[in-house]
Amino acid sequence: MSEATRTTADAHGDVVVLLIGMRVNHFWAVHQWLPVMLAMFRMLAELKKDPGRGLLSRVLLTASPRTYYVVQYWESKEKLYTYAGAPDAFHHRAWARINRLEKGGKARGHVGLWHEAYIVPEGSYEAVYADMPAFGLAAAHGQVPLGERGRYAKDRYAYRSGEGS
Repeated sequence: MSEATRTTADAHGDVVVLLIGMRVNHFWAVHQWLPVMLAMFRMLAELKKDPGRGLLSRVLLTASPRTYYVVQYWESKEKLYTYAGAPDAFHHRAWARINRLEKGGKARGHVGLWHEAYIVPEGSYEAVYADMPAFGLAAAHGQVPLGERGRYAKDRYAYRSGEGS
């Protein structure tokens, strides 16, 4: 049996993570939640086509038959904010439509939307991948053998990209 391959994410500096998703509140209201889901896929496709916008990687997940979300890793909070407010981006049109529907009382209750954004300072994250291709933070920033950042979590937390690398 071969030895397990262990790696860690090759992130340098702060890490920007966005969790964004939807919850189907009424399954029968397909006309309300399906467009939201399709808009999410369209935004991801738009970001994949234009890497300059700053999305480094994403992982699509489901928490239940009702809840779907995306973990996104961004180059910087500035690029995340710029995309969110860019008039030429699909996100801008999608939010304008949602806001119009809500003001008209036509979108309440059928689908829930949420997001959480985190700026994680260097020294406040660590990752281990055993026999895994690049995934999550490592897919966004690359991966290196575990030993390059330290065998133990305390060593990886203590790693600073500006110190001897």
